Amino acid sequence: MNPYSPYEPPFADTPIEHPSQHGVGTEDGTSANSDVFSRRTFLKASAVAGGGLMIGFNWFAGCRPAGDQALVMPDSWEAINAFVKVGSNGVVTIMSPNPEIGQNVKTSMPMIVAEELDLDWDRVVVEQAPLNTEHYDRQLAGGSQSIRRGWQGLRVAGATARRMLLEAAAQRLEVPIGELTTDAGVITHAASGRSVGYGEVATDAASVPVPSDVALKNPADFKIIGTARKNVDAKQIVTGKPLFGLDTKRDGMLIAMIVHAPAFGRRLGSLDAEAAKAMPGIRDVVTVNVGLSGDDRNWSDVNAFPGFVAVVGETTWQVLKARRALTVAWETDTPAESTADHERDLVRLVNSGRTDAARRDGNPDAAFSRAATVVEQTYTAPFLAHNTMEPMNFFADVKSDGAELVGPIQTPEQLRSSASNLLGIPEGRISVHMTRQGGGFGRRLYGNFGLEAAAISRAVGAPVKLVYTREDDMTQGTYRPAYAVKYRAALDENGALIGFHVRGAGVHGSPLFPNRFPAGAVDDYQAENFGLESNVTTGAWRAPRSNFTAWAEQAFLDEVAEAAGKDPIDFRLELFERAMSNPVGGDNDYDPARYAGVLRLVREKSRWDSPRPGVHRGVSAYYSHNSYVAQVMDVVIADGRPQVEKVWCAVDCGIVINTDAARNQVEGGIIDGIGHAMYSELTLTDGVPDQQNFDRYRLIRNPEAPKEIEVFFVDNGIDPTGLGEPTLPPAAAALSNALYRATGTRLYRQPFVNQPEGLEVREPVG
Repeated sequence: MNPYSPYEPPFADTPIEHPSQHGVGTEDGTSANSDVFSRRTFLKASAVAGGGLMIGFNWFAGCRPAGDQALVMPDSWEAINAFVKVGSNGVVTIMSPNPEIGQNVKTSMPMIVAEELDLDWDRVVVEQAPLNTEHYDRQLAGGSQSIRRGWQGLRVAGATARRMLLEAAAQRLEVPIGELTTDAGVITHAASGRSVGYGEVATDAASVPVPSDVALKNPADFKIIGTARKNVDAKQIVTGKPLFGLDTKRDGMLIAMIVHAPAFGRRLGSLDAEAAKAMPGIRDVVTVNVGLSGDDRNWSDVNAFPGFVAVVGETTWQVLKARRALTVAWETDTPAESTADHERDLVRLVNSGRTDAARRDGNPDAAFSRAATVVEQTYTAPFLAHNTMEPMNFFADVKSDGAELVGPIQTPEQLRSSASNLLGIPEGRISVHMTRQGGGFGRRLYGNFGLEAAAISRAVGAPVKLVYTREDDMTQGTYRPAYAVKYRAALDENGALIGFHVRGAGVHGSPLFPNRFPAGAVDDYQAENFGLESNVTTGAWRAPRSNFTAWAEQAFLDEVAEAAGKDPIDFRLELFERAMSNPVGGDNDYDPARYAGVLRLVREKSRWDSPRPGVHRGVSAYYSHNSYVAQVMDVVIADGRPQVEKVWCAVDCGIVINTDAARNQVEGGIIDGIGHAMYSELTLTDGVPDQQNFDRYRLIRNPEAPKEIEVFFVDNGIDPTGLGEPTLPPAAAALSNALYRATGTRLYRQPFVNQPEGLEVREPVG
């Protein structure tokens, strides 16, 4: 298998059926775990589950305790199922199974369980679950699928626990279960006026056979879902409590740092480490190789530098100084590459005579031959680094009979599998504990840093925490691929779109989705995919492929609408109407009615048809991760510099779990999309990354963010779909289209500040 290929996650941005629920009970119908935990035992177990970083549950958990008093913990806990533990005083712990990378699933997923369990949210504590594939399904953060894939299972887990508590209460009160109701953790028998709290019957409930079928709530009866709940970790985050991988501390733990090749296409030659080993606090300098091949290699094992040098010592500063004292020689493995060559070769691919039709409807050649107008443009975008706020890090304690891994990882199951293959230790003897992550954006899908920590720990025979510097992180690879796409549109004499042809190419694969809009809305349509091989590693970057394609497609459609003499929203709505009334082909992977719905909503809310002097507006609409987003962006020119004054955003992502968190996700996606399209770029010269820290890698700054973002969610009662990624892709196109109206210049290359036409963007003040 090619170590440089992107290994695009198989879950990314594809239609998926709901998974079955796992871990509610055992095969014989008894409770999966009916042990009674004392307070001391629970605290000890929680500390182990949290990797020694935190108590394991949140004492505040979104509640508002009286005064400065924390929520009172019970004397004992009863595990009802893998998701729910009920305390003797009615406080309930809910396990959050998926990695938390800032998307707030540690709050939203327990909200779903709590809703079906009929709890008082102020009496809920949340605990991050460790990796446990027997109890939990899909413990992974990626593709904006955590809520979508977990929706049914989490509801069933909560409803099952509620039913078992009801069974126990019915036996205690000696009444039919159908006469009992629940509310805020209390079970009531209205006819007799008696009630019991969940804590009073928890022990009995744990021994009730797990029901095979349970009724789920009508969404109209939701009390927690669809409300605003604060992040359960908020207090700990703002007060600096240890939650993140970098916070990990253990007795006897050493610090490790790596030295990998300075350029893609090079490998380790020779090493002189004597001077470094003699420095204070340094325990060892080792050479390590974490390369896996064949069946041992998972899709997540993307790594351009499997062989490296590791320096291990007592403190970070000592290790940093010793690393500088190393003398390392590197050898050429494969030819050096430069991004100028990548862009040239990608553009050549999309303009070449090669054919590779991923989809072809009708006769596009005939449509273009009879067209009254043909619009044709090519768009390019560079590599991008993930640049998570928290650089890569991981803790590992590897012994002969087992291993403990602790840290920020989006794919804990894949990491465990790869670690097992690397170390030769059965998976059952490897534990993986997930810390809160200071950003993921796809980078932490690829767990080379976890494998590196494990290999270093084994090599030195001690627990280690591997820490990357920003330069290590930015030069390691796994970048957003560089892309190019060429669009051609054929219009008849009335401005109707009669033909559409798109050719996409990217490093390690095309950015196109052949069955997406405008496929299905044009009789004569063709999409072609091409890939360019490279020794530069690439991988999923927030909204994979869509982060580029949405800009190119929606910017091009804006230009086509202008050539047709039509309003850009009207032009898109005409195409959606065609896809609704008489769709072309049977493989269209979008719902044109929902697509048109968000476009109409944003048109109404932004008052698109009432232009304002001095305000330049751009629009875009895009479908990704099973959700529909439309945006209108208002740009003004202030002091010679474009400023996004306001963004109007309409989102159809089904039922919204936590309205507060949902708006945060939308706003963050928009700002991220604007910033990277406008400013960010990673280039290489002879295999060496030119940008190795933020002094040269440009990110959006506070004064450049939109002054206002207004968000509108479509309330349609549909099961939840993605939200962490879908609002990023349309942002670049809405901005690009607004900038055209402000400057008269169409933009065909990202970042927008590096244009041949010389788009002027002055450095912001403050």
